[in-house]
Amino acid sequence: MELIALPDFPLVEPGDDLAVLVRRSLRLADISLVDGDVLVLAQKVFSKAENRYAYLNQVQITPEARKLADKTDKDPRLVQLILDESVEVLRHRPGAIIVEHRLGYVHANAGIDQSNIESNLADERVLLLPEDPDRSAAALRSNLRAASGVEVAVIMNDSAGRAWRNGTIGFAIGTAGLQPVMDLVGRNDLFGRALETTTVAVADELAAAASFLMGQAAEAVPAVLIRGANLPQAELGSGSLIRERSQDLFR
Repeated sequence: MELIALPDFPLVEPGDDLAVLVRRSLRLADISLVDGDVLVLAQKVFSKAENRYAYLNQVQITPEARKLADKTDKDPRLVQLILDESVEVLRHRPGAIIVEHRLGYVHANAGIDQSNIESNLADERVLLLPEDPDRSAAALRSNLRAASGVEVAVIMNDSAGRAWRNGTIGFAIGTAGLQPVMDLVGRNDLFGRALETTTVAVADELAAAASFLMGQAAEAVPAVLIRGANLPQAELGSGSLIRERSQDLFR
């Protein structure tokens, strides 16, 4: 399996066609897509293209947001946006608010980003997650298929922390064209014993691998091509990656 960071990917602006930008970057790398390729793109480029900016000076702050801001030492305008993008606050400490995002996954600060976005200090803005990451991934996949005639899979990845572990890791928040979770229950291990509970978060593993190439600072590598993963094609979104609340032992 190969992972190839796509070169010279431009800074994305609202309204940009990500399929056009991906194809431009592929041409610069002298790469043609083939059936079965997986494209992993950072959440940030989707959000920028979809103009998911929010301006802090336009935020109306509620008493709930002010109270939580005092407890977490955060800008109350940012806290209000976090609450607006969430369905429940699960944990908080100074500097961090862990929420259940409106899309279902547990995320710090509702995935709202202030890094690697251009912002005027007089009118500061932040970047929200896409409205529907699966829909965004599916649209990019469809546009690439229309332009090239090739069936690829698309993963939108983001960065998050994990329970009991230090450091962030890439994970999938949107998918198209692949089965995000592979169920191995019933298959035999090396010694013939049938697996009883094993499922593999394939989309998350590929998202994390791509995230290592993308970096977290000024690398400017938001797109990675994965070739040779040999995944079965599936018309599924990323919902199966989210553990049902009844089985979540960390809440």
